[in-house]
Amino acid sequence: MNKICLLIAIFLCAINSNSQNIVVIKVIDAESTEAIINASVTGKGFRIGAVTDTLGVAKLVFPTGLNELFVSHVAYEGKKIPFTVPVTDTMIIELEPQEEEEVVIQSTRSSRTIRDIPTRVEFIAGEELDEKANMKPGDIRMVLTESTGIQTQQTSATSANSSIRIQGLDGRYTQLLKDGFPLYAGMSSGLGLLQTPPLDMKQFEVIKGSASTLYGGGAIAGLVNLISNTPTQGRELKFHLDATSAGGLNTSGFYGEKYGKTGMTVFASRNSNAPYDPADIGLTAIPKFERYTINPKFFAYFNGRTTLSAGVNITHEDRTGGDIDYIKKNKPSGFYENNNTDRYSSQVKLEYLFNNRNHLTIKNSFSRFQRVITSPGYVFNGTQDASFSELAYVSTREKMEWITGVNLVTDNFKERQLTAIPHRDYKQLTAGVFLQNNWKLSEQFHLETGIRADNVRDYGFVLLPRVSALIRFSPKLSSRIGGGLGYKTPSVFTEESERLQYRDVLPIDDNVNKLERSYGINADINYKTKFADGEVSFSINHLFFYTRITDPLLLQPTGGVYRFNNVNGHFDSRGMETNVKLGYADFKLFLGYTFTKANLHQGNIETENFLTPRHRLNSVLMYEVEEKWKLGLEAYYFSKQQLSDGTTGRSYWITGFMAEKLWEKFSVYVNFENFLDARQTRYESIYTGSITNPLFRDIYAPLDGFVVNGGIKLRL
Repeated sequence: MNKICLLIAIFLCAINSNSQNIVVIKVIDAESTEAIINASVTGKGFRIGAVTDTLGVAKLVFPTGLNELFVSHVAYEGKKIPFTVPVTDTMIIELEPQEEEEVVIQSTRSSRTIRDIPTRVEFIAGEELDEKANMKPGDIRMVLTESTGIQTQQTSATSANSSIRIQGLDGRYTQLLKDGFPLYAGMSSGLGLLQTPPLDMKQFEVIKGSASTLYGGGAIAGLVNLISNTPTQGRELKFHLDATSAGGLNTSGFYGEKYGKTGMTVFASRNSNAPYDPADIGLTAIPKFERYTINPKFFAYFNGRTTLSAGVNITHEDRTGGDIDYIKKNKPSGFYENNNTDRYSSQVKLEYLFNNRNHLTIKNSFSRFQRVITSPGYVFNGTQDASFSELAYVSTREKMEWITGVNLVTDNFKERQLTAIPHRDYKQLTAGVFLQNNWKLSEQFHLETGIRADNVRDYGFVLLPRVSALIRFSPKLSSRIGGGLGYKTPSVFTEESERLQYRDVLPIDDNVNKLERSYGINADINYKTKFADGEVSFSINHLFFYTRITDPLLLQPTGGVYRFNNVNGHFDSRGMETNVKLGYADFKLFLGYTFTKANLHQGNIETENFLTPRHRLNSVLMYEVEEKWKLGLEAYYFSKQQLSDGTTGRSYWITGFMAEKLWEKFSVYVNFENFLDARQTRYESIYTGSITNPLFRDIYAPLDGFVVNGGIKLRL
């Protein structure tokens, strides 16, 4: 009996062995025919697959008959292959490299692709930028405030002036650039976000942490570079019309085209809003304003090597917030804040290619910003003239790249003295030289080092080294680590003085005040993969950051006036950011979390930075059917914030829903922004005193509440 059972067992094993077949698979690059390492190989219904070795080979056991094989790699297009087992020879699978989106990062000034740049750069472009424009087509606040680690802080309750905060640091530590030109510094910084419509923008580039090697003082927290559209071979003509339930009307248009050896772009917009008070407290949550912008730009392509671009930007805005009945002319007097601004700027850029490896760039910009602030019994009237000139040379080799240059920055402010406060005129001049090296030591390790030397008039010589590294552990796993030094020249134009409209603020004293100096470090880890036979994409990026500023400049009350003092101590900001992206079919899910701890240290006293939520959550779910539909649902959480009056603001959620229907030449959309109506005026009063002479509290939550907007976009 035992012999019979043994024979049966041997027979069954033989049948099973005949139905199982070892299949050898070799995965190669379709273009170079080189072996692809770490490619994932699975069969339909398999729980466990295999990964190709250093020869690009993997082995799997398949049952006899018809089967299906799936091969994927993070850098290649996945492929499904039906086949019949048994297979007598090694299966050769060719994978096509993924077509990477053509993204040229300008902020690093490198010719390397974003994949090979050691500096951590975040960019917003294409469809994502287009979707954000639906939500707030009049300015760029929405594009930035919904990114992890970035906050747009409102500095005026009635006029809605705002500044950018990166990683818990005040707005003066972030440089806002347009096409690499510093056009939004000094007095104009509080309105730069509000006066830049997004239709003219090709992409946004964000570098968090010190970026002072290439851009000088002020880029302590990081920089935001707004990249404009350029002309293409075919005509590009776009119009955007939008209206809101809060009384807003936004119209803008863009034209761009190349004509052989020349080209042109023209952007023009008109943005306006009626005074809006959803809380019915008698004060504007959205001020009455009317703004006109025109930005023509000319391009000349002389001989294939030389390119010249020249453009001007003109913006005029009249913005009034305060007592809504007074603004509507329903009563003869009341509290108000009027900002009348004019911005004029020019940008000229000349590029010359010596050959495919070396090129020279010469840039110059001049800007004039005039601003008059008027409120009952007070007028501030100032003009800021600033210029930026730079000569830079880039030499590129296969393994190494050198970037060197010199630049000169001037900033002259002149105030029409209308009060007893001493005039706050100043003249700043900074001359700098920089050198940066990008070194590709191997496919797995890239190193970027740089140094900058600035001579700041009245404040002396500053040396700024910086280093970043890119480490690729595998095609799916990589890390970027970087750090550097920075500084900030003292200025009366800060978030604190903006809240006061510069009333009773004493001028900077270069005999007493000194440079704020900083050092900081960022380190991230990035992982991306595909699973479920390549139908689901997944990526996660986790970033740690730390920045320390010594001798921080604070505005402090002194005998009825306000004086800027460098306090004896330091300010530091530390935390982390996590970004997760998940894609399946037509769905995309974005999740983000930011933890920020920012404190001022003076001896044994530690004070939490005001208006800095320690916890923030970002979540966006998008459904997109190409060229047909876009649907988006989003929710953002802000934790409690410490306020300057010693109280704590409450936590809140901001939610939104957007739907857009697309056709070939146009699309229509509707956006329900903040549909849960999160408003600070729902939680508490935003001012003390009387409505005729209010003293405003810190603004930590939206004031406009639930707003519906909709519009049409034309592409002709």
